[in-house]
Amino acid sequence: MSTDVATADVATPASVEAFLAHLAGERQVSAHTLDAYRRDLASLTGWSTAKSLAIESLDGEHLRAFIADEHRRGCSPKTLQRRLSACRSFYGWMLRHGRIAANPVAGLRAPKAPRKLPRVLDPDEAKTLVETPVDAPLGLRDRALLELFYSSGLRLSELCGLRWSQIDLDDGLVTVHGKGRRERTVPVGSHARAALADWRASTGAKNDDPVFPGRGNASITPRAVQLRVRQLAERQGLFKQVHPHMLRHSFASHILESSGDLRGVQELLGHADLSTTQIYTHLDYQHLAKVYDAAHPRARRKR
Repeated sequence: MSTDVATADVATPASVEAFLAHLAGERQVSAHTLDAYRRDLASLTGWSTAKSLAIESLDGEHLRAFIADEHRRGCSPKTLQRRLSACRSFYGWMLRHGRIAANPVAGLRAPKAPRKLPRVLDPDEAKTLVETPVDAPLGLRDRALLELFYSSGLRLSELCGLRWSQIDLDDGLVTVHGKGRRERTVPVGSHARAALADWRASTGAKNDDPVFPGRGNASITPRAVQLRVRQLAERQGLFKQVHPHMLRHSFASHILESSGDLRGVQELLGHADLSTTQIYTHLDYQHLAKVYDAAHPRARRKR
């Protein structure tokens, strides 16, 4: 019985539902994160049901067998890492609430996944993208959206849910609630402030209104922003796969390249763990290596 078939027919255990309710209520994780936990634990539920085992009774050997079976089924190392992380959080919660005597995931490690470096725009490409014409249909909105994205390094969800009350145009600050509802305040650059001011003046928006409204004056959807960014990139002559998160990556990379302040970039991005931010150091080293290869007389390759 495959895990895919099993998860389609198996009811979610009460313990899993209680854990998901904890994530949604007390932890206030995003809907995207909650769905990921639900999918990963559904895979574990399907596997344990196929083995005639209760999910609460699984031990370390069972979890090791589960990961091995998922690997044989074709799951990538990254997916296996996420599966194991969800299991670790679930059983950790069970342990804290006295539902199990020990965490069966303790000591288990998923296969290492090759870490892909984020793709970024270079400063000239970023400038070209954000300077979209304001006289085009929705031009003021598009300019404000792109300038804010690149200026402040917001997540897509943070930008979509933004209200005017969260932006202080006089002081050049925006306050957002990121993952885990953690609040942070980040600067807004002068070009973004000007673009936002022009956009607000054109709409007469109130403080409680979304900065970027969609249909029915609701907040714009992430999907709509993804499509629009792709269209604007093509219109500006950037024929590469440009997506909203690339602007956040570019913001982080360009700040780190100029300042070398990894802790500062961590704060600006709202990363809970510095290790998440450290991937941008690899981009910085990559940039330095290119400069070295191009400039050092003993490094240049012969044609």
